[in-house]
Amino acid sequence: MLYLVPTPLGNLKDITLRALEVLKAVDVILCEDTRTSSKLLNHYGIQKPLSPYHQHNEHKIVEHITDQLRSGKTMALITDAGTPGISDPAFLLVRECIKQEVKIECLPGAAAFVPALVNSGIPTNRFVFEGFLPLKKGRQTLLKQLVAEERTMIFYESPMRLVKTLGEFAQYFGADRGCSVSRELTKLFEENRRGSLAELAAYFTTKTVKGEIVIVVAGAGK
Repeated sequence: MLYLVPTPLGNLKDITLRALEVLKAVDVILCEDTRTSSKLLNHYGIQKPLSPYHQHNEHKIVEHITDQLRSGKTMALITDAGTPGISDPAFLLVRECIKQEVKIECLPGAAAFVPALVNSGIPTNRFVFEGFLPLKKGRQTLLKQLVAEERTMIFYESPMRLVKTLGEFAQYFGADRGCSVSRELTKLFEENRRGSLAELAAYFTTKTVKGEIVIVVAGAGK
């Protein structure tokens, strides 16, 4: 059995009772960074073997993991924060488990784009999650494709690229397009800033930006 277990975005209290039960019961916990995951596990007194599983090694070890699962081991896959598979490793392992007929169960829990979308003030009835934009190849092509997108658009971004990305959005989508930027969700210095793309680009140009970021952009004609 493989369990996909969401972990808190920042506030360690944002974990379900069932998630804690699963983490205490499994044989091995697969995680992105053992140091980051140890903080959460130590907080709840969970002592289990940790095995690194991240974007740099997943192609090499996915077969080994499924072999262990087929031999009878029970594992949980967690990421540094949020739900595995949402801009984090999981897809390759899930696909291989399905091929190998290993049972999979995904627990409900934290995903950064959900609170960012809900508190944005931008329509939530229809949306598209784009995750991180390509850094170079395909970036402009994708932005051109999204110009006519009528659904609310959700992006992840790093602090160092936030202002550049907001500027590109203003260029392609229009400076007056509605937007919301959320950073450090659930943490002490959480910030949710709303306005036009031009206003937010100007605001964050004057700030030192830290933390994980979610950008929510209104769809065309909204």
